[in-house]
Amino acid sequence: QVQLVESGGGLVQTGGSLRLSCAASGRTFGTYAMGWFRQAPGKEREFVAGISWNGDTVYYADSVKGRFTISRSNAKNTGYLQMNSLKPEDTAVYYCAVRLEGLTTSPAYDNWGRGTQVTVSS
Repeated sequence: QVQLVESGGGLVQTGGSLRLSCAASGRTFGTYAMGWFRQAPGKEREFVAGISWNGDTVYYADSVKGRFTISRSNAKNTGYLQMNSLKPEDTAVYYCAVRLEGLTTSPAYDNWGRGTQVTVSS
């Protein structure tokens, strides 16, 4: 079991940047693929970005390609999501999640954090 805690959310203006962190504890974080998802009010949870256990493979949703960057430090048991050029439509609760069986864009992840709110004002 891996426990996850997100941080770094907040209120930012259009065009601004935020860096989300996902701190992991418990079993070895470095054996898990990690994903970031988001859920806006009234909408389903959607995939944002994902990274394999060793960082060699990354996936991005089309809506964030070129603006968001996912990374991880297995030594620090922490994952990151750098978000640049933020838009009002990026407003959502952002969740990190981990999956032992490898990277996927589906929400079939083993453990989830509680989320951090990101609000982008226009």
